[in-house]
Amino acid sequence: MSDLLVIGGHEFQSRFILGSGKFSLEITNAVIKNAGVEMATLALRRANVGGEENILDYMPEGITLLPNTSGARNAAEAVRIARLAREIGCGDFVKVEVIHESKYLMPDNYETIKATEQLAKEGFIVMPYMYPDLNVARSLADAGAAAIMPLGAPIGSNKGLLTKDFIKMLVDEINLPIIVDAGIGRPSQACEAMEIGVAAVMANTAIATAKDVALMAKAFKLAIESGRAAYLAGLGRVLEYHAEASSPLTGFLQD
Repeated sequence: MSDLLVIGGHEFQSRFILGSGKFSLEITNAVIKNAGVEMATLALRRANVGGEENILDYMPEGITLLPNTSGARNAAEAVRIARLAREIGCGDFVKVEVIHESKYLMPDNYETIKATEQLAKEGFIVMPYMYPDLNVARSLADAGAAAIMPLGAPIGSNKGLLTKDFIKMLVDEINLPIIVDAGIGRPSQACEAMEIGVAAVMANTAIATAKDVALMAKAFKLAIESGRAAYLAGLGRVLEYHAEASSPLTGFLQD
């Protein structure tokens, strides 16, 4: 049975999106291949065409580029970064990221809505990064987002699914792919996110800070596939206050 991730009319077999911001350029290619990903982010400042090192040179052929608007402090700056990324050949996908304070690095949901609306009008496939708020997610969908990317925990923290209940609301109520971005620290947490029905998971820091980066990338790949299979299979019920034998007991050892 085909189970494709569809974003903006584009089909992907992998539900693992790699954030490349913390990888050295030399290891980016190997990690992408080991993780089996088909989409990877890139910051515009690392795609310095004409410079000595350009992250585009390290991306495997066939990878869908997801430039992000990292560094944007408001909607206008995010729109300008997205346009520049398109001009240098990064395509129409864009991850909108608007953060104007450096202590907590929390996304500005309202400036993100503004940027999403403008970029969608310009034909971009917009994937906004946001704090999981159901009303904001609805506004992003109305603004033309192709997917919604709520954070699981503060960016780079590796704390896991601190916002799980709010993400589940988006899964249940928003008719767009919900992709957990930021905060996932372990393959088991990625699996848990997939089990509640998110469409995909993005990871960066959890892999980049592992002792064996390539092996951790593969571990995330397998965990995401496992979580998706569990979601499609339908998780078993949970008994709150009593136990139930897994095998029949009646009549055992009786004459």
